[in-house]
Amino acid sequence: MKFSQARQGRIFVLRLEDGEIIHEVIERFAEEHSIRAAALIAVGGADQGSRLVVGPEEGRSVPVVPMEFLLENVHEVAGTGTLFPDEEGRPQIHMHCAMGRKDRTITGCIRRGVKVWHILEVILFELLDTPARRAADPTLGFKLLEP
Repeated sequence: MKFSQARQGRIFVLRLEDGEIIHEVIERFAEEHSIRAAALIAVGGADQGSRLVVGPEEGRSVPVVPMEFLLENVHEVAGTGTLFPDEEGRPQIHMHCAMGRKDRTITGCIRRGVKVWHILEVILFELLDTPARRAADPTLGFKLLEP
């Protein structure tokens, strides 16, 4: 295990609007408000055509080859995630959401483009005084949190 410590900073209450792409809006908000790191919770709706990463094709293969799932209809959303800068200092979100419709639920990472259906409420808890960042891992093929 690796770790660092942080202090809680500002808390923001966001309402994302119909058609917005979740990770793009939150990362842009973070840049505009000089938010380096944050914890996130979200609740609302995802629109049809949204794409989720739903796991690797092979459990332990390297590099990881992600599988993608396309929502064919609107879904309810409950999610949680983090935001840390990448190697260039740009805010990068990592959020997983459970998305349900009727008696079925799909869970995955929103990084491929999840569109808001009407509204998505997000609470952003700013983290201060942390050196944590995301760094490319050439073996796995994606950016890992380096606390």
